[in-house]
Amino acid sequence: MISENVALNPLDPKDLIHTFGMIGVWVILFAETGLLVGFFFPGDSLLFLAGVAASPVADAIFGDGTRLSLAGLMIGGPLCAIAGAQLGHWLGARYGRRMFDKPNSRLFKREYVAKAEYYFQKFGPAKAVVLARFIPIVRTFLNPVAGVLGMPARQFFIWNVVGAVLWVDGILLIGYLLARQIYDAIGDKIDHYILPVVALIIVISVLPIFFEFLRDRKARKRGEAVAVVAAATAAGAVDAARDAMDGDDHPHGHGHGGQHRR
Repeated sequence: MISENVALNPLDPKDLIHTFGMIGVWVILFAETGLLVGFFFPGDSLLFLAGVAASPVADAIFGDGTRLSLAGLMIGGPLCAIAGAQLGHWLGARYGRRMFDKPNSRLFKREYVAKAEYYFQKFGPAKAVVLARFIPIVRTFLNPVAGVLGMPARQFFIWNVVGAVLWVDGILLIGYLLARQIYDAIGDKIDHYILPVVALIIVISVLPIFFEFLRDRKARKRGEAVAVVAAATAAGAVDAARDAMDGDDHPHGHGHGGQHRR
């Protein structure tokens, strides 16, 4: 029994909830959004299972006495996610790119920073801060990247709050509202199905990004078409001007010129 209690898998959201409860959820939300080493925590699946753990069927799934407070999760969760992200932004503003000046390792890869910076530049500061909440790894690295790139702390805070509430409370409520249906369908084997469910949540979450890419691509193609038309128009104008200049050099043509000479 002792070995079973000690053998905690920090990447298993069910183990985390069963062992640490609501405080564990708060700590992980803070670490995942505020500390670079926290990117590997299972934030989305943890929130979904925390919502299930706050439902009336929580004890049947996780064991007696493990039901969590929905109010505590929905208030404390966003607060911890906001605080973590603000810490990440402050660290980025304070230390700059020195934060990322380290070689690739099993935990850290420079491509994580590049991806976060790409989203920041692609969608603009406000939209990037909100959308990044729903993208694993990016939600960890975008906060210090925003600080490095000079996003004002007040502006970051506003969109940080919006993103944290949408992400944390949104996924919590999905888990809470679906808990009864899930239990009726699969019993206490929810951990066998958590990955597909969370994958679906992430896909739905990143749909706005997908549509933004499509819109940007169409706008780029439209801009290229306009540029081609403009170039053709400009070329036509140059040709017309050249013809006009040639006409000025021979204003009366050869026939009239001969009559005049006669």
